[in-house]
Amino acid sequence: MTIAESVARARQRLVAGGVPPDEAPGDAEVLARHALGWDLTRYAIERKEAAPPAFADRYEVLIARRLTREPVSQIVGHREFWGLDFEVTRDVLTPRPETELAVQAVLDAYKNPAPFYSRPLIIVDIGTGSGCIAVAVATELRDAMLIASDASLPALTVARRNAARHGVAPRIAFMHSALIPPENDVDIVVSNPPYVPRGQRDSLPPEVRDHEPAQALFGGEDGLDMYRLLFQELPGDLQQGGCLVVEVGYDQASAVAALADPSMWALERTYRDLQDIERVLTFRLLRDGWHHEEIDDDGMDEDQ
Repeated sequence: MTIAESVARARQRLVAGGVPPDEAPGDAEVLARHALGWDLTRYAIERKEAAPPAFADRYEVLIARRLTREPVSQIVGHREFWGLDFEVTRDVLTPRPETELAVQAVLDAYKNPAPFYSRPLIIVDIGTGSGCIAVAVATELRDAMLIASDASLPALTVARRNAARHGVAPRIAFMHSALIPPENDVDIVVSNPPYVPRGQRDSLPPEVRDHEPAQALFGGEDGLDMYRLLFQELPGDLQQGGCLVVEVGYDQASAVAALADPSMWALERTYRDLQDIERVLTFRLLRDGWHHEEIDDDGMDEDQ
């Protein structure tokens, strides 16, 4: 049997076992490449050849794990994000494509005129998890200093390894904290907080519900607990004119924006994912004389 034939059979088994049909083909291929130890190029060239010895046994173990609905990222131990490879364990959320919008929002905030650019930028990633946002930002903004906080010590261990893997560990301070560490004069805060309402647990895919950390998923009864805390606590630590960047759930953008006191916060920009869903919001902490323009992801500016 060729490798391609083995992958085709595995794909059918995954679909029959409940793996979504749009995920099964990619999962079967990724697990095959992991079992083979091959990169994508070699797989594309040699997949129609006979499978090497021991491949079938190794592949069967991986497919059996996926049939329990264990995420592929945890099976292979890593996931690509922002063009970088990140270690993934059960202690952290799997980095997702929509979260890359939060990285872009931080970079865009850095480009906009603001009062703090005469000195090194200080950025805080709250609830860093795998460290994907902090590490990605650090690779782009080489003159910035970052603080990555998380309430989970095991998550911070993973994040530290990811920072070391990509050579940015010296510029990221990791803090065991649910929020921003006190007494910091911060310029940009970014967060992908827990935002799933507690009552929606049973509706989540098994890959998420049964394999990812609950404290990184659930944000109280309505999913908005962490946003309330951010808007309440950050004005004491964030520079006037500084930014708060948050990822939100698929139907939460309006509800999150409504939590921001308009006398203190201005919604400056929204970012939509490939399904045209508002996924990331940028807020500016107001100060006297600050000129605010709201920008939607269609690129049009609207004076407020």
